[in-house]
Amino acid sequence: MDDVTRLFDLLSRYELKFKTKEDVLAGKENGEWVKYSVDKYRSVADAISYALIAHGIKKGDRIATIMPSRPEWNFLDMGIMQAGAIHVPVYPTISESDYKYILNHARAKFIFISGKDIYRKIEHILPEVESLQGVYAVKDTEGVDSFSGFVDFGNAHADASRLDEIRSTIQTNDLATIIYTSGTTGNPKGVMLNHANIISNFKAVAHIPPIGEEGRALSYLPLCHVYERMLNYLFQYLGISVYYAENMATIGDNMREIKPDILGTVPRLLEKIYDRIIGTGRKLTGIKKFIFFRAVKLGLRYEMNDANGWFYSLKLKLANKLVFSKWREAVGGNVKVIVSGGAALQPRLSRVFWAAGIPVLEGYGLTETSPVIAVNDFEPDGNCFGTVGRPLNGVSVSIADDGEILTKGPNVMMGYYNEPELTAEAIDAEGWFHTGDVGHIEPGGHLRITGRKKEIFKTSLGKYISPELIENKFKESSFIDTLMVIGENQKFAAALVVPDFPHLRAWCAIKEIPYTTDAEMVAMPRIKKRFQKELDKFNKFFGTTEQVKRFEMIDHEWTVDTGELTASLKLRRKFINEKYDATIRKIFDLDDND
Repeated sequence: MDDVTRLFDLLSRYELKFKTKEDVLAGKENGEWVKYSVDKYRSVADAISYALIAHGIKKGDRIATIMPSRPEWNFLDMGIMQAGAIHVPVYPTISESDYKYILNHARAKFIFISGKDIYRKIEHILPEVESLQGVYAVKDTEGVDSFSGFVDFGNAHADASRLDEIRSTIQTNDLATIIYTSGTTGNPKGVMLNHANIISNFKAVAHIPPIGEEGRALSYLPLCHVYERMLNYLFQYLGISVYYAENMATIGDNMREIKPDILGTVPRLLEKIYDRIIGTGRKLTGIKKFIFFRAVKLGLRYEMNDANGWFYSLKLKLANKLVFSKWREAVGGNVKVIVSGGAALQPRLSRVFWAAGIPVLEGYGLTETSPVIAVNDFEPDGNCFGTVGRPLNGVSVSIADDGEILTKGPNVMMGYYNEPELTAEAIDAEGWFHTGDVGHIEPGGHLRITGRKKEIFKTSLGKYISPELIENKFKESSFIDTLMVIGENQKFAAALVVPDFPHLRAWCAIKEIPYTTDAEMVAMPRIKKRFQKELDKFNKFFGTTEQVKRFEMIDHEWTVDTGELTASLKLRRKFINEKYDATIRKIFDLDDND
């Protein structure tokens, strides 16, 4: 069987097509990798279906999951969908008010959580979810029924013929999942995706991974995000084993343990990996340090298809032997490809990782497009730095008169759940989905993103500024972790700057500046002067109206927990503008009477 028309068909296909192996999925528990065969995967998924059916769940009912990525997420995903219910995966990092909104908006019947950390976040709002019939936790959680008990209940009420009957009624165009976008403004929107939406997407990218069932993937992004979810289906479609990283802090260790062939990422992780490698290089001395940074300089000039000529290739071969081989070891020594999405990737990072023998393919998409619209690949001329690749086969892309990227194809959502007006705003009468992003198509057919339509702002002098383009360039600085460009209706552009604190500490040590606290350091005139020098360097890449004229430094890192980043690690601009209103007013010398 090679025909997948419903997402849960992946399980029976896996059984028939691939060799038996113990690590179809693996997660780490108490320091040990716990592995699951496809037989175990399917038997638990079936038990979940039996339990849901025995509890009276009908086709179309909504079941929510709130948990970090782990094998059990997949068991629930398949068990929910093959019982005819709709899977509503929810981010484990959102606010209590968002939980309350989503669970009520979706009218969730059951909620499955990872453990007490999640329960603490939602226990207060559970009485206000009128549709709720039960909550189950994977890890022992006081006051919550256990996931293992739910599975046991399902096995005790197994009815294979009834499950087969329900499966047979599920069509490829039936709603499979509702994914609530993290959203930077307003209430989250429930994106409705059917089986065909997501299946069309992973089939369209299935030619890209240069590995088969012998391969291993490391998964660390949240499975509730459609990007990582689609990749997980892709890995199962290709028979690639999936190992779930424990958390962001352990990714390096997990890479070295399992030696992955492939992983999906967002640019922020690649930036962190690069910064750590450069930090290691700065600790070298003498000839070793010289060789290291010559290799980096060489890598930053990398072009595809030996376009730099034979002498460059010769020098790169030597750099690979002396320096870049150690980079590959740092990511497990076996990576064949890294796929980057979710935000713009600095072209210099693509170049240097390719030079180091770690191919990075940048792609682009949205939750509403299941998600991939375009992606670079390994085909001849398939990768173009600074672009997100060519549109997928079967997916059309058009550029509107105002530069907005429009798309049409089998991957475009059914609409927003219970929001017909919002759906009509997003998908026009001709079926084009309006992405809200601005870009153009290069002569070679590659799509280049130049900004976010809603984020582009106008200064009081009437000049338009695309903040993401400027931010991405400034983040090339080893001193800057992230920043947000501001200046709507002001005379000039400015920025809130978050330093790369580990690098700042290292720089202070070299300059023999005693390092106290992050807050005290960013207030020091000498530190501010050094950051001004850094901004002056990068301002040269932009026209006068786009240059950052003033800035204020933030004394802590921006994270999901502190609220400045969405769960997919994008800037929450409205939140940042509100949280740092006083700082922004200081930059522009505003007062409440303005």
